[in-house]
Amino acid sequence: MSTGAVLTIKQLHDDTGPLVRRAGKSRRPIPITDRGKQVAVLGNPDLLRPQRRDRVLLPEYEAMMAQSPSDDIQGALDEIRGDR
Repeated sequence: MSTGAVLTIKQLHDDTGPLVRRAGKSRRPIPITDRGKQVAVLGNPDLLRPQRRDRVLLPEYEAMMAQSPSDDIQGALDEIRGDR
């Protein structure tokens, strides 16, 4: 098993279990290379930052939400679907 900071795909293939366990305990990600080029990273999931996504409401949805509710469910669904 490699003790370096970078692993090759062959090293990962040869010792997957121990290397993944090592990455799970590590406080640093472990780069995986293929012919000298980084292609992946093994890392402890606790170190990942949650991605924050900026959500944008479509103008059509905002307009629909501003309208008062209707009893015509099928008509509302047809309106939402449009020309699909």
